[in-house]
Amino acid sequence: MSRRPRRNHSPAFKAKVALDALKDGKTIAEIATKHDVHPNQVTEWRRPLLERAAEVFGGASANAEPAVDLKALHAKIGQLALENDFLEGALGKAGLLSVRR
Repeated sequence: MSRRPRRNHSPAFKAKVALDALKDGKTIAEIATKHDVHPNQVTEWRRPLLERAAEVFGGASANAEPAVDLKALHAKIGQLALENDFLEGALGKAGLLSVRR
């Protein structure tokens, strides 16, 4: 028995098979036979389609990152720079900091 070479399917083909799997009337096995793919592959292509269907209609993305407050980040950078300058001066006066500039 010879093995079939590995195939790479286009996103359009995957979408077509996943949509066929969502339609009523045919089993996963029938759809897999029709498109010449393994039934597990049909199930794997159908799952993300179901999970992200709401995004198509403007739903919030589950993996969207929260908005970053730039003002707070700039304030924190300023605070840290001030602390670094203070510590550098204090350690320099105490003789614990070698000048490496």
